[in-house]
Amino acid sequence: MMRIYILCLTSLLLACNQSPKLFRQIRAEQSGLYFSNNLSETPERNILNYEYMYNGGGVGIGDFNHDSLPDVYFTGNLVPNKLYLNKGNLQFEDITEAAGVSGNGKWCKGVSIVDINQDGWDDIYVCAAVLPDSNARKNILYINQGIDPKTGKPTFKDMAEAYGLDHQSNTHMATFFDYDNDGDLDVYLLINDLDGSYPNEFRPIRTDGSMPNTDKLLQNNWDSVKQHAVFVDVSAKAGVLIEGYGLGVNITDINMDGWKDIYVSNDYQSNNILYINNHDGTFTDQCAKYFKHTSKNAMGNDIADINNDGLMDIVEMDMMPSDRYRQKMMYNDISYQTYQNFARFGYMHQYARNTLQLNQGFVQTEKDTLPRAVFSEIGHFSGVTQTDWSWAPLLTDLDNDGLRDLILSNGIPKDVSDLDFMAYRNNAVARATIGEMMQQIPVIKVKKFVYRNTGLLQFEDMSKAWGMDFESFGAGMASADLDKDGDLDIVINNSNGPVTLLENRAEAQKEKQHFLRISLKAQKPNITALGAWISVYQGNRKQVYEFTHYRGYMSSIEPVAHFGLGQDTRIDSIVVIWPNNTKQIIQNPAIDQHLNIQQQAGAAIFTFNHDLTNPYFKEITRAAGLEYLDMQEDFIDFNIQKLIPHKLSQYGPSLAAGDINGDGLHDLIVGAGSPDYATIFFQQKNGQFNKQLLTNSKEDKYQDDAGLCLFDADADGDLDLYIASGGGENPPQHKAYADHFYLNNGKGQFTEVLNAVPDNRTTKSCVKANDFDGDGDLDLFIGGRFIPSRYPSPTSSILLRNDSKSGQIKFTDITQQAAPQLQQLGMVTDAIWSDADNDGKSELLITTEWGGIEIFAYANGRLKKQSTPLQKLTGWWNSISAADIDNDGDIDYVVGNYGNNGYIKASSTQPTSIYAKDFDQNGSFDAVMSHYHIGKLKGEVKEFPVAGRDDFLKEMTIMKERFPNYGSYAGASMEEIFSKETLKEAISLSAVNLETGWIENKGKLSFEWHALPAAAQFAPIYGSLCYDVNSDGWLDLILNGNEFSMAPALGRNDALNGLVLLGNGKTFTVMPPCNSGFYVGGNGKSLSALAVGNRLMITASQNNGPLKSFIAQTDYSIIPLKQDDKTVEITLFDGQKRKQEVYWGSGFLTQSANMLIKDKTVSSITIINNQGQKRTIQ
Repeated sequence: MMRIYILCLTSLLLACNQSPKLFRQIRAEQSGLYFSNNLSETPERNILNYEYMYNGGGVGIGDFNHDSLPDVYFTGNLVPNKLYLNKGNLQFEDITEAAGVSGNGKWCKGVSIVDINQDGWDDIYVCAAVLPDSNARKNILYINQGIDPKTGKPTFKDMAEAYGLDHQSNTHMATFFDYDNDGDLDVYLLINDLDGSYPNEFRPIRTDGSMPNTDKLLQNNWDSVKQHAVFVDVSAKAGVLIEGYGLGVNITDINMDGWKDIYVSNDYQSNNILYINNHDGTFTDQCAKYFKHTSKNAMGNDIADINNDGLMDIVEMDMMPSDRYRQKMMYNDISYQTYQNFARFGYMHQYARNTLQLNQGFVQTEKDTLPRAVFSEIGHFSGVTQTDWSWAPLLTDLDNDGLRDLILSNGIPKDVSDLDFMAYRNNAVARATIGEMMQQIPVIKVKKFVYRNTGLLQFEDMSKAWGMDFESFGAGMASADLDKDGDLDIVINNSNGPVTLLENRAEAQKEKQHFLRISLKAQKPNITALGAWISVYQGNRKQVYEFTHYRGYMSSIEPVAHFGLGQDTRIDSIVVIWPNNTKQIIQNPAIDQHLNIQQQAGAAIFTFNHDLTNPYFKEITRAAGLEYLDMQEDFIDFNIQKLIPHKLSQYGPSLAAGDINGDGLHDLIVGAGSPDYATIFFQQKNGQFNKQLLTNSKEDKYQDDAGLCLFDADADGDLDLYIASGGGENPPQHKAYADHFYLNNGKGQFTEVLNAVPDNRTTKSCVKANDFDGDGDLDLFIGGRFIPSRYPSPTSSILLRNDSKSGQIKFTDITQQAAPQLQQLGMVTDAIWSDADNDGKSELLITTEWGGIEIFAYANGRLKKQSTPLQKLTGWWNSISAADIDNDGDIDYVVGNYGNNGYIKASSTQPTSIYAKDFDQNGSFDAVMSHYHIGKLKGEVKEFPVAGRDDFLKEMTIMKERFPNYGSYAGASMEEIFSKETLKEAISLSAVNLETGWIENKGKLSFEWHALPAAAQFAPIYGSLCYDVNSDGWLDLILNGNEFSMAPALGRNDALNGLVLLGNGKTFTVMPPCNSGFYVGGNGKSLSALAVGNRLMITASQNNGPLKSFIAQTDYSIIPLKQDDKTVEITLFDGQKRKQEVYWGSGFLTQSANMLIKDKTVSSITIINNQGQKRTIQ
């Protein structure tokens, strides 16, 4: 009995010490919110005939009776709209009938709360759609008539026709804003008309306004006779002419120029639209210029600053489920032909998942007339991509910690995208009734999702912890402080169910968080201050809010700017940029209050400015004559092996820099894919470059240039060229994979020397030179990349000894005798010769795909693999470069990996793996990739194949008998598909780490791993350079990457825009592109450095894209290195010493010019050559 008492007392004490869940559902019996958007289907009206049947209704928040309590308005589809007055304490009264706002029997969609006549009373604009009678589709404008003295309640009058707002164009949502900066509120109408045509057909995009699903822009014009505004359609004049199936719209000044822009999320295949305001009453769509891809079935969106950097980020919803079963039941694999058609018909890349576009700030390239914002889509990294059939997102601070969290609505009563149902429908359409088919459609009622912003660009799923793990068919959603307690409550309009009212109990949490709520009152004709910017300053923290009520999906939130303040008890200032661009400052306001700010007359004009002055680098591609466009044949690797994760035929172009013609200036060679030859850019004394082909040969060129190596093979004092052949378009051992050697005549003219190198026909990844045997000439390591049609089988790498004599070039393959462990080593991606153990001799470090990082040491005539912890750090490694990052006198390493912003994740306990053999014994090599994923909601995490059923069966048709439908495959784990016996003889490889990072050298081949900052994990990293960019005595990193050649189902990894990371010897911080000036937004690959005068020039290559070159804006002392120089000791003024090595190839497909940079931090430099001789430069 005593034990029971103690246990009960302990449980009671623990419960008293815990905070309540953040949200509590308030039932209709308590709140009075009895609204339910019920929909019934008939043979004529159902989701098979009208796919938007269950798109739901909206929520509008406004104070309609001036009692300072937020009231709630719901739109219904087949039921009347409802208006509820807030009576306090989360209790509401239905006044719909008295107010006269039931929706007139129309199918109502979005609701926009606006003071249309500027009388201080909130009006209601209701969007109507769907019904065939055009009169039943006319939008409604309920103008608030004030309080009826008889009832004490507000009444409304429909005046849409008088105001020119009775549009009948299937309007889904309306958003009011001032597009022409004339002070009054115009309106953008989001039109979505399913006219019976197939919405995912590939065809030219209609941009002439002729399609019925083209949005409308209406201008506010004052009518002196009517004494109120009349709205006039100016769509054609303004350039709002692009078709789309719009489900989400938001107004934002995305380029921060003082003019509002329009972002539209479009469903189906239609492109999203970003109408950039041209300041002259017109707009230009620049969506493809700002974003590299978007959600495919884009629904609602929200725009807010998720990382408190003062820039607007964008989240939009799609339909990707969170569990593996639903994923494989909903999505067919995307064919590569579909991928190609996107480009052919001018469609953006689109993926069926939520997307989160992180604003990285402003850049201005050589081709930009004005600065523009650049974005990185980081949904996978942030953890918010998979929330099932989702509608409304809201980025708002739910726990008052100063960071904007993400809450969303989701669910649909009938899932017509279920693949088994689609197969049934296609077969049954001729013989089954509508009713019979309707019975086969799955019901999708899934848990709600809410995510806490961690402050690290990632979101933590708090659905269960915060009380949101309930199910409903949620649609429109709005936030408001309904109970006036300083936190945001949530209202959701559910289809076929009662509304959800969530009471936020942030004030009851154990740790008290502070808040500030701001209402604005501006001058007429925009007294609600729509479009204002509010900035709150707290010490070194800053929060910003762009004042608009129309957020999420078909809804209007409370017109109050809500700021969580966390533990801070003081605000330094508030800055308001009013819609007329005047600036007002409020100093040291009190916290934990609702602050009303009224616009002051005579305030100073605020000028929007993008500070792009004094960047560290400036693009000079065009100015320097370095224009070059890489163009490679679009070979479809997936036609050979359907389930591989990415193509292997598109990695170039490679780069190599050095003084090719002996004039003391650094030149540049750019490799090329078949059938083109490499190009040489010769530097002139004025810093310009002249272009010519490596050779004028008329013979067919079969190979793709992989690694390039400029080195003096014959000891005649000039740089010769070795080209390792790569690609994967040809069968194994094809002559296209033979390497080529070119002899330099000293003037930069090259002649191919036949039979100079062994006829090795492995497809290669790199070539790196080093005098590994110490005989005074440079030998070669050549990395084997893969075996065509047999990925991921290990292939052999090659060690070539330089046996050239008396001008006769000869390289001998000594792999079998001197380096047998290089045979069948794996799929090598990059390598570097470097003194890893600081013993004065170079080791060979090799990165592999689906493997670890290998180190080979040369001793007693043999190159032997060393045992290190790096072997177990298996990943999808792309590259390696070397530098003394921590100034401790030994060499550290920067290694590029896949990153953490992809569908595939990996860890030591849940690796991603690949299994390969001829599973179906049909003569082809099958590779099946797997990962760990939750099987079903609330189910187990298991190892599942990555591929969908269609691609899986195309690779192994024998499996069709085992998986006759999608459901049978969707639930099958790897161990259920393949027995242990089946996998016994298969190649089995795993990756446990996909992060890019740097390896700290601890001595004696002991190392410590450090992941680089989040921005370096946004995409695969290929090119990397280590220089002291900001001259503070510590080496910084310059990175190039992305991967556009992933399997279509996985999607492009395109979030990198080039990256500069500032180091301090231990950690790295991100330098925004506006400060670095380094912007490479394409399919970045190699990254090379050379000198132009007294400045450092960086050149980045992009696969199937232009070369980009940037020059440092600081003069240095550039010290050229000699052919026999080996290591360098750099002494800094603060007494630290940094080691540097001389490389003949460092980084992915890269060789930089051998040089030293002496800046203001360097006291002296000592250079040691191969004979141990030293020279010192002060």
